[in-house]
Order: sequence, then structure tokens, then C-alpha cells
Amino acid sequence: MKHPRLRDSKKLVTNEIYPINEMPDDIVMRIGGYLVYLLYIGRKDITGSDWGDAFADAIGGKHLDSPVGIADVVFDKMAWSMKTVKNQRPFEAHNVRLISGRCSPDYSYGISDPHADIQKTGRAVLGIWNERINIAQDNYNPVRTTVLIRSNDMLNYCLFEEENHRFRTSDYEWEVNTNGNLIGKDVNSGETCFTWQPHGSQFTIHTRVPEDAIKFTVKQPPLLTKEDILKTIEFDSSWVNILKNV
Repeated sequence: MKHPRLRDSKKLVTNEIYPINEMPDDIVMRIGGYLVYLLYIGRKDITGSDWGDAFADAIGGKHLDSPVGIADVVFDKMAWSMKTVKNQRPFEAHNVRLISGRCSPDYSYGISDPHADIQKTGRAVLGIWNERINIAQDNYNPVRTTVLIRSNDMLNYCLFEEENHRFRTSDYEWEVNTNGNLIGKDVNSGETCFTWQPHGSQFTIHTRVPEDAIKFTVKQPPLLTKEDILKTIEFDSSWVNILKNV
């Protein structure tokens, strides 16, 4: 669906390359091809950086590959935060936990003891996340999270997207679990929405997998052998220089 024409000429209008969570088949095919390529060269797993490379290659975007910030892949004024998680049965996954960066209330707000007031600490954690969303949206619109759930053998995948957004801190209450981590729960439903680990300051968002998530499989290609590689690059003895008396 096209964006409506508005009289407000200052409004940032972005031509989305596809509606959210409605990724075209040709993009999914290019993603699948990149994953087959990784299998072909002998990769045993996929990193977040690999997923960013695969998606950027599929849409013709740029992978910023930055360890901080929300925007991982960008195309024109659009941005995506790339997340990949492993699950034994991706097609049956209903919830995933997305590691969403480090949030340090000590560095950002001067909260040296996170357990002294866990509600204050929880609000601080969400405040850090919200500020990162503000920074991303100052430069890009829309900003999405694109999640790839991968099987252990890298042959089965589940793919979905959601809009990145701020969280209203008053919608959540916080408690401490048996591991000493802070758990953020929805005040109305009691559903666990966040986990924050004081050790390492890792912030995790608990996300539901939508029923219309894209599911696809790839075929295991034959492995590229050492002999294949050397033949392809036309290796011979001139490639090796043995240094003597050095």
C-alpha cells in the first residue's frame, strides 16, 4: 500500500520496499541462496553479522555491522535491526528471546546498585532502550526488527519482522529471579516481556512469533573440499615461497 499524500511537506515520507512482515518471495529466495552459500563453504552456524550480510545482499542495502545502535542494515531511509536465534524446531517456535544490546544504568544514570530499587533500575533500562530508538528514528523511518530463527542443522528457518518502538515504562513492573536478573512483566497480563542481567548489563526482549511468519527450508549443498578450492584458484608451487637463512 502506498503512503498517503499529505499537506505537511516537512513530514518524512519513505517509500518502503515492502510492507512489514510481507517479504517478497524473491528476497526470501536470495536470503536462502546466501545461506546455502554459507553451508557450501563449510560454515557450521550463522552469526548475527552473517544474517546482516545475507539480508543486505538480498535487498541491495548496506550492512553497517556496528556493535552499537539499532540500525544494522539500511536502505535509503529504512533501517533494520537484525536478530537471529537458534531453535531445534523453528516451525514450532512460539516465543523467542532477542538479545537487544547492553544497557548500563550505572553508566547512563549513575545507578551503582541495581538491586537497591529494582523498579527504578527497570525504568532506567527501558529508558536507555527508548533513547536508542529515538536516535535510530532521527535518521531512519521506518525502523524494523527482522528475526531469523534457525535450526541446529541450518536447513530450516522461520522469518518475521516487527516495528521497533519505545516502551512506556509505567506499563511494566520488575522483579528479581533466582539468578539475580531483573524480569520486566506487563502490569496487566503478568506476561514476562524483558530480562536484564546485572552482570554484563545484557537486555533481552521476549518476543512472540507471529502465526504468519515466513517458513522456508534450504537444501544441504555438497561441501567444498580443499582440492576444489585449490583447483578453482589455480594453485601451484609458485604460490609458496620458502625463505631460507632468514
